[in-house]
Amino acid sequence: MDSKIAPAGGAPRPGTRSRARTGTRVLAVSLALTATATVGASGCSGQAVAGTVEGRHVDLPVRGGTATVDTGTLAVNARTADGRSLALSAPSGTALGKPGPVERTDGGARWSYPDKGLTVTARADHGRLRVSMKADRDGSLTWPVTGTDRAASSVQLPRGEGLDVPVRDTFWNSAKAGLTGDAIDIGGQLELPLWGYSLGKGRGVSYLTPTDIGTSLKFRSDAGQLRTSTTHDFNGGDGTRDYTVTFALTDGNPVAPGADYRSWLSEHGQLGSLREKIRKNPANGRLLGAFHAYVWGDARKAGGVEQLRKLGVDRMWLGYDAGADPMDAAAVKAAKKAGYLVGPYDTFANGQDPKTADAPTSVWPGTVYPDFCVRDARGKPETGFGDRGCYLSSRAFEQAEPEHHYLADRTRAMTANGADSYFLDVDATGEEFRDHSAAHPMTKADDRANRLARMRRLAEGKKLVLGSESAQSWANQVLAFNHGAATPVADGLWKLQRDKETWGNWYPQNAPKTFFKPVDLPADLAKAMYDPAYRVPLYETALHSSLVNTERWELSYNKLPKQKTDRALLAMLYNIPLNYVLDGPSIKKSGPELAALQKYFAPLHKAAGTEKLTSFRRLTDDNLVQRTEFGNGRLTVTANFGSTPHAGLPGGCVDAELRGDKQPRRLCPAKAAG
Repeated sequence: MDSKIAPAGGAPRPGTRSRARTGTRVLAVSLALTATATVGASGCSGQAVAGTVEGRHVDLPVRGGTATVDTGTLAVNARTADGRSLALSAPSGTALGKPGPVERTDGGARWSYPDKGLTVTARADHGRLRVSMKADRDGSLTWPVTGTDRAASSVQLPRGEGLDVPVRDTFWNSAKAGLTGDAIDIGGQLELPLWGYSLGKGRGVSYLTPTDIGTSLKFRSDAGQLRTSTTHDFNGGDGTRDYTVTFALTDGNPVAPGADYRSWLSEHGQLGSLREKIRKNPANGRLLGAFHAYVWGDARKAGGVEQLRKLGVDRMWLGYDAGADPMDAAAVKAAKKAGYLVGPYDTFANGQDPKTADAPTSVWPGTVYPDFCVRDARGKPETGFGDRGCYLSSRAFEQAEPEHHYLADRTRAMTANGADSYFLDVDATGEEFRDHSAAHPMTKADDRANRLARMRRLAEGKKLVLGSESAQSWANQVLAFNHGAATPVADGLWKLQRDKETWGNWYPQNAPKTFFKPVDLPADLAKAMYDPAYRVPLYETALHSSLVNTERWELSYNKLPKQKTDRALLAMLYNIPLNYVLDGPSIKKSGPELAALQKYFAPLHKAAGTEKLTSFRRLTDDNLVQRTEFGNGRLTVTANFGSTPHAGLPGGCVDAELRGDKQPRRLCPAKAAG
C-alpha cells in the first residue's frame, strides 16, 4: 500500500508538481488482514496458540511482526518481521496501580489492575493485537496514547469521508484547523470507529475501537507534532463497562485503517452488501447512477420532474420535506416513470406541543409529547435540536409500537403518495441517548439497537429505499444510502450557518435562501474541509459496496461555488453521487450542467457502485493527482486537482476507465457549467 505522504512541515503548495512515480497496488493490507494469521495468532482458522509472557511483558504475534504489551504501563510496541521497532502506544495517561499476575490464556494473556477495578485480556486475533478490558466499577481510562513514534508522518481520521493530516503541518497544529480543540466523541462524531498513523518507510498502524460508545479521541500539538490520546468512560448506567482496542500493522497507506475496518466488519458478519439489498428490493438498484436532490417549488411538480428527464437525466433520487406543499401523487408517478426514486424527509427524534409545533414531523398523536421525551438524570426532558421541543425516546416508541403503531402509521401517511424511498433524519448518526425515565429507561447501546430495529422494518419490512443522515458504520447493513458522511465537517461550518445574513434564512418558502444562496467559505474552513491534498476515501474503503454515500443536504453542489470543481472531482474519484437542491428556476439555470455531470457519472456508478474500493494512490508529491480502483480494476479513476497537466490529464479534470474501454472517459467539470 505504498503511497506518497506529504513531507514533514506541511503539504506542498498547489502547483509545485513533482514527477509521477509508479505506484503499487495499495490495498494489500485488506487482503492480508483476512488471511489466516501467523503461527501463534488466532486466525480465521479458529486455531489459537498463546504468545509468550516474560515478567510483565506479553508478546503476541500479529500480521507482519510481534506486538509487546507492558502490563505495568499498558505501553504497546511492535517489532516488524524485518526487525524495525514501532511505538504503537505510549504508557497509559491514567494511573493504573500495581498490576496483578499475568495468566496465560488460550491465545493470549490476562491480568488485572485492582486499584482501577479493571481486568485486561490481550490476544492475537485475525492478525491484530486485540486488547479488551472489563471494569467492575465506574471510572475512566486514557489509553492508548498514539502518534508518539518518532517516525510518525501523518494521522488518518474518519471525519466525514476521511482526512490524512501530516503530523507536523503547521495549519493542522494550529487552532485554525479546529482539530486540537475539544475531544472528539468517536461514537457520536466520527463516521467510523477508527484512526491510524503512517510511520514512514512503508509502515503504519490502524486502531479500531469496536466499543465506540463512551470513547473519545483527543488531539494535541506536542512540540509542533500532532499526537492523540483515547479516553474511555466505564459507566454501568450507560452500558460501557467493556472497552476494546485493536492494533494492526499496515504498510502506511492513508486508507489502510479503512481496509482494516472493512475486514473487521466482514469477520464479524457486520458488513452489508448493496448488491444483496438490490436483490431483496430491486428499487434499491435505481440508486446506481443517480444524483440526489431535495426539491422545492415547481421542482416538486410533475412538470419539474419531466423537465429534468427532457434534459437527459435518467437517474435521480428526489427528496422533499413534509411541509405545506409535499410532492403529490402525480409528481411521484412522473418520477417513477422517469426511473427516479422519490422519498419524504422524516424524523422520529423530535416531539413538540402540537399547538405550537413548527414542523409537521414534530407533531405526534395523543400524549407522545411529552410522555416519550428522553429524560436526563434530573428527570428533565432533553431539549430537542435547535431548542425545539424534546428528543423522543426510541425505547418509548418500541414499547408502544405493537399496540399503537405510531411509527407504522406515520410511515404509511408519508408514503401515501406512492413514494418508494424514505429519508429518516438522525437515526443513523451517533448522538445516542441514555434515558433516565422510569417509564422507558435505556442505555445508549439500547438506543442504537432500537434505531437499528425500526430502520430495518422500513428497509426490509416496508421495502423502502432507506437513507439517513451522516450514517455511521454500525447502520451500514440496514441503509441503502446516506446524506452527509462524505462531508468532513469542521466546527466553523456550524458557526457560519448561524450567521443567517451570510448563509441565508428559511425563506422564501418555495426556495429558502439557507439552501439556495451561494456562500464563499472562509479560507481556513475551506482548507479544513475541501483541500484535496488532505482528503482520503476512508469511508469508501470501508463501506463503498455496502451503501451509497453523499455530502450533507444543506451543502448542495451549487451552495459553494469556489469548491465546485474539487467536489465534482472528489465525487467521481470516490464513485459517489453529487447532492443538489432544486427549484423551478434552478432547473432551468443549472439543469444542463447537472445533466452533463450525471451523464458522465451514471455508467461509472452503475458498473462500480456495488464493488469495493480496492486501490487508492497519490501519483505526485503534492498529493493533487490521485487514483482509485474499484473491483480490482473494473473501474479506474484518475483526478487532477492541480492547475498543471499530469501525464496528459489537464488540471481540474478527471479520467475514468471501465474495464474494456479503449480510451479514458474525460470530464472537466468547469466546462460542464458552460
